[in-house]
Amino acid sequence: MNQISYETAKSAHCVAEAINSPLNSELPTSAEMVIAKALWGYGSIPVSETCEVKCEKALEPYFKYYHQQCRLVAQLNSAVSTVLASHKDLIDIAGELGKSEPAMRRSQILDLLRTRTGSDNTELHLTILHLTARLVTMMRIGNNLTEVLEGRHVEWQDGSLESFLCGYFNPIPVLGHERIKFEKTFHALSLIRIAGLEIQWTDNLVDHLRLVNDDRAVRVFHHATFLRHHDGRLFPPGFVSETIQTLALLFPRYNKKIREWYGTQATQHGLDPAAPSSGHLIADERQIENFKYWHDRLVVLKQMYDESRPSTIGQWYHDRRNGVQWYTFWVAILVLFLTVFFGLVQSIEGALQVYASFQSSHN
Repeated sequence: MNQISYETAKSAHCVAEAINSPLNSELPTSAEMVIAKALWGYGSIPVSETCEVKCEKALEPYFKYYHQQCRLVAQLNSAVSTVLASHKDLIDIAGELGKSEPAMRRSQILDLLRTRTGSDNTELHLTILHLTARLVTMMRIGNNLTEVLEGRHVEWQDGSLESFLCGYFNPIPVLGHERIKFEKTFHALSLIRIAGLEIQWTDNLVDHLRLVNDDRAVRVFHHATFLRHHDGRLFPPGFVSETIQTLALLFPRYNKKIREWYGTQATQHGLDPAAPSSGHLIADERQIENFKYWHDRLVVLKQMYDESRPSTIGQWYHDRRNGVQWYTFWVAILVLFLTVFFGLVQSIEGALQVYASFQSSHN
């Protein structure tokens, strides 16, 4: 029993030491779990989870984003490291974004940072505020001029972070959805193989399901672990669960080909391995009326899919939306192949006969 207590105390000491280390320091999985719990809220991965290998794989994509954002702000303003001397300093500021009742307004948090730093450097305070908001929401909040990554950013101008998010993600759709139906064949692979779209993976929730590159690519937010374990209090009611449903729509759990394809993508691009485990939507759940926050982007994406026409042999092979057209095309291909084949056989046969006649007359 004493040995167990000693190991527990030793582990807690190591976690505390890691959390109090500078932002550019590497973190053990146990410390990452504590930070995730602080940034994501009460729904996050429990610290007592024993399978650290599983946790490490699940948390790796988020903490890749975490360290990337910390490096970006350090490049933008070297004074950040004097205020955010450790991961714990960042956690403390993140706690002010949603814990207090009522939630603190943007101006109040900036006042708090002025008091904390003893400085009137507004640019520094905004940089810290935007970094913290990004890590809590995985949205590109604020415009970091050093960023070279593609994608949209949003500006949090006033009010609490919660009120800003509720205003940004509007549950009232603008586009109509007549004739929009999500068949079982509508998923990530069909977008690629039939519609010819490229899937671009994004760490920015603002860009989720947005068509880019002249409507030739769609961006997909793949951080299912973040969504599953976030308590969702800062987001509008039902927003997090609906976002998970969009992943279940694109990556149905029981589709073996999609799981294999996504596994390859995850290895190549460092994606969240949990995305294909987001669920499997039955017919009632695949109705467009069930999507409020992502309604308009799904409507545009489905219209693009429905209006696409096959232009390559590969697309003709995979596109079976119109069964009669599909069979007609391949019957025509078969007839063409047989015509060419038998024509070639006859040509070869005729050539051989001419050659044989020439040889016999020569002899």
